[in-house]
Amino acid sequence: MALDFTSEQRLDDGVLERRFVLGEIPGILWTPASASVSASVSAPVPLILLGHPTLGLHKMYPRLVARARHAAADGFAAATIELPGSGERPRQAPLKQARADLRRAMQAGEPVSDEIIDALILPLVDQAVPEWQATLDALLPLPEIGGPVGYSGGVISIGIRLALREPRIVAATLFAGSFVPRTMFEEARQVTIPLHVLLQWDDEGNDRQAALDLFDAFGSKEKSLHAHMGGHTGVPQAAGDAAAQFFTRHLT
Repeated sequence: MALDFTSEQRLDDGVLERRFVLGEIPGILWTPASASVSASVSAPVPLILLGHPTLGLHKMYPRLVARARHAAADGFAAATIELPGSGERPRQAPLKQARADLRRAMQAGEPVSDEIIDALILPLVDQAVPEWQATLDALLPLPEIGGPVGYSGGVISIGIRLALREPRIVAATLFAGSFVPRTMFEEARQVTIPLHVLLQWDDEGNDRQAALDLFDAFGSKEKSLHAHMGGHTGVPQAAGDAAAQFFTRHLT
């Protein structure tokens, strides 16, 4: 897929923000002021892929740009893409139905069935992971991007699949807090890269025990679980600082 940059702006801290389209997939690339965009003066930096929930880039932008600025301060580029069925991308009827079924179950106070979780997550993972890999194919040849690559964020099942199948990703920070199909537990057992997992202990939409079981399933020899009191959006600043230190150890 062809990569086309559609706009750019220099943020007040010197970070260069460029919006792009990869085929028909919108995305954003942030590079620190220290990174050179000139092929003749190459100063490449590692790259962190910023995962996020299926709320759309427009709604998630304030949180994404804050994370990208934090990464840039540590000397890393950061990139994100619009997930399938989100933002301005075409809506998918099966995914729309799965989201409706999820809302009905939660509003009725009923357990969310494995069938709903599978319908909600597995097609998303199947489509999103190749798109993330295509994004790496397009961004890594840029003179300002040199690797290695890390993945940070959710949807956690996307992070699991990428950690398992994408050899260019050498470390991952995963955000617990989304539903995980049972089949993803088997994939988690095969993951071996270093992992830093964040868990909000009082996340109202998260099955805490399932998150703990998933962490236990990961096959990585180096893995750490960082649990903090509070709801889904109450992640403390210290959690971000610890994740930054994790990437500094493994990407530099």
